[in-house]
Amino acid sequence: MARIKSIGVSGCAPEIMGIGPVSASQKALERADLSLNDIDLIELNEAFAAQSLAVIGELGLDTDKVNIEGGAIALGHPLGASGARITGKAAQLMQKNGAENALATLCVGGGMGMATVLERV
Repeated sequence: MARIKSIGVSGCAPEIMGIGPVSASQKALERADLSLNDIDLIELNEAFAAQSLAVIGELGLDTDKVNIEGGAIALGHPLGASGARITGKAAQLMQKNGAENALATLCVGGGMGMATVLERV
């Protein structure tokens, strides 16, 4: 299905915890030697709508590539399992849509952010 190409982890002030995926995504993309232009689909963890909009705006994401079958607001936000849900969904969508690369991100309470770049195999 897909393999992990790179991972980025970062932290930010707890007051702006939802923005953690921005720097984590930048790190993961750099480690994968890719840019956002190389990413075919993006699965963002929607902790809440404003959080997703902030990440989309800060990274300048193409919204046609983001959560193409719905995000956590529509599908659920299982605490402790969001990373598995998002990464699994990204891998599934890569196969379904013939995507070569995907980005899956998480914001974590307290200020942590995590991003994973996947490539289809």
